[in-house]
Amino acid sequence: MDKKIGIGIVGLGNISGAYFTAAKHFPVLDIRAVADLDQSRAEAVAAEHGVRAVPLDAMFDDPDVDIVLNLTIPRAHVEVGLRAIGGGKHVYSEKPLGIDFAEAKTLIEAADAAGLRVGCAPDTFLGGAHQAARALVDAGRIGTPVGGSATMACPGHERWHPAPGFYYDIGGGPMLDMGPYYITDLVNLLGPVAAVSGFATTPRATRTIGSEPLKGTSIEVKVPTHVTGMLEFASGAVVQMLMTFDVEGTRHPRIELWGTDGVLSVPDPNRFDGAPELLPAHGAWAEQEVTQPFGDGNYRSLGLADMAHAILEDRPHRASGALALHVLEVMESILRASEERRVIALTTSCARPAPLAESAIAGA
Repeated sequence: MDKKIGIGIVGLGNISGAYFTAAKHFPVLDIRAVADLDQSRAEAVAAEHGVRAVPLDAMFDDPDVDIVLNLTIPRAHVEVGLRAIGGGKHVYSEKPLGIDFAEAKTLIEAADAAGLRVGCAPDTFLGGAHQAARALVDAGRIGTPVGGSATMACPGHERWHPAPGFYYDIGGGPMLDMGPYYITDLVNLLGPVAAVSGFATTPRATRTIGSEPLKGTSIEVKVPTHVTGMLEFASGAVVQMLMTFDVEGTRHPRIELWGTDGVLSVPDPNRFDGAPELLPAHGAWAEQEVTQPFGDGNYRSLGLADMAHAILEDRPHRASGALALHVLEVMESILRASEERRVIALTTSCARPAPLAESAIAGA
């Protein structure tokens, strides 16, 4: 299939370079224009990549743009998404879909009413490592999933990020920042979540930036930075979760699934690569072969490419708005469960994304 989908990028921060690099793997993606609040930044990026720099307002009416790739900060995701929908564009957003479930729901409703699509990162669950893990679960290699764990533990992004303040502002924190990778992959593996509970704390009121150019600057912490949750899936499996910016590290596996006939260790859901490890009943741990595509690099345009092909082929896309909205409700509900000291039933569900076949991206 030679037809291309025109992409316009809004927001040219730290992550935009990864999208430009990965998009080269997918001929269906044609990045045609960029926009940023800082016009000089937009012009510099446009010159580097041979595309047009356009004023922000002009992006949403640009006739060459089919999908607005929304790489703005989380608190602007819904606002920018609604402007894209209002201009008749599909939109694919960096994670999370929004910082408020009710607000993000309006984006999905607006897109549905307009007959347009919403897609959202993360798309790492489409990588070879996670599709291999999905195949093992689907093949019954661990039997019936009973439970599991999901753990992300680090000392905070202020050690490396050049402008980490937004990680500790409203809409930030480890749950909304890193939770999407873990919960999205869990939905890929186990299906939708039915109910959650949780506890959240904020051990430090301020953080000190350790990276340039703001090294030594103090950041006020406005969100919980140590969050634990329990997720009850519609399938009956129960998973315990930890997302924290307050510990030096951990030896816990990123994701581990426990079944009636075995245990599966799943690689880092923030990456596309790695290999699952399987412990069968009465057996020994063994690394599993990964034959699925997109497991040998950073493909942070894979979900966007799948969405572009899905538009051309009139089929559902995998990194969908419905999936992202469900994940956002899970995260928000864990934080709300901590505040309200109760179990919260989810109001949304979503289809478990279809396994990824290479032909679904290659257009064969």
